[in-house]
Amino acid sequence: MKHVGIEESRLVFEKDRIVFEGSLLCSEIMMEWETPLMKRHAEVVCQNGGDILEMGFGMGISAGFIQDLNPKSHTIVECHPKILENLKSWAADKPSVTIVEGRWYHCLDRLKKYDGIFFDTHADPEMEHFRDCSIRLAKPGGIISFWNNIPNPENFHGFEKNVRYEKIAVSPEKNGYFNSKIYYLPIVEV
Repeated sequence: MKHVGIEESRLVFEKDRIVFEGSLLCSEIMMEWETPLMKRHAEVVCQNGGDILEMGFGMGISAGFIQDLNPKSHTIVECHPKILENLKSWAADKPSVTIVEGRWYHCLDRLKKYDGIFFDTHADPEMEHFRDCSIRLAKPGGIISFWNNIPNPENFHGFEKNVRYEKIAVSPEKNGYFNSKIYYLPIVEV
């Protein structure tokens, strides 16, 4: 059976969320309630300034906060055609933004080294490679963070050292991917 990836799925873009069309389970991809978390992820990965890599654009919430922090460069990898369309429109007046089209794992040869890396993809079949690839893509002293949908500080990507979690109180709307009142924001120092 062929894996149907996010780039092949039909999405509905609402004012405050992106959802899968006609899906009954875990239909949300991103929701506006994540805004404070996306802001904090941006602050974390931009704390060293420099070159930032963002895997997954979604609603562009984290990308906007990253841009507010004036990175030297901001590379965004995205694979869904409709999200890419939105990303291209958003990036049109942002000269520091480079768009890489495709699944991040298949674009590694088009990426360089980064001071900060933020990983927030949905239904990613290559997620198991994120740790090793992000460590290779991070400059010495770089910071890595990722969306953590597990409501505890579990190191599910298996980073071996310099991993900590910032505990943040949240009030998510009912959804299919995260309903805890506490979010553990991961911070990995390379």
